[in-house]
Amino acid sequence: MTGPPVMVRAGLFRDGDAPVLLASRCTRCGQVLFPRADGCTYCSAEAPEPVELAGPGTLWSWTAVTAPPPGYRGEVPFGVGVVELPEGVRIIGRLTESDPAALTAGQQMELRVVPLHTDDEGNDVVTYAFAPVASS
Repeated sequence: MTGPPVMVRAGLFRDGDAPVLLASRCTRCGQVLFPRADGCTYCSAEAPEPVELAGPGTLWSWTAVTAPPPGYRGEVPFGVGVVELPEGVRIIGRLTESDPAALTAGQQMELRVVPLHTDDEGNDVVTYAFAPVASS
């Protein structure tokens, strides 16, 4: 790696000891919007307030992607799923687990920042993903 990690898209998440997704909450109807938006897609109100989503969340559905989509530069297979966060918003996103048999409906998931691929300058490109919460 030649420099610091590069986010796959600015404004989706913030990395740190406890990563967060960057979302909005409508000040009129209360809906949570991810990614952040300038207006509410539910009631058309302007200027929703910024909120951060951290989870943990609940896994609703999942699958494995076994063939790379056009333009994708990361490894396959990889998991994709729908995770509902405590704020009521369901996020479609990458999963750290690529084996569908290792996942169950209702499983608790935590937010992580993971490597996606290396860009042309040799920097690690990172994205958010949900990982199964380890059983204690």
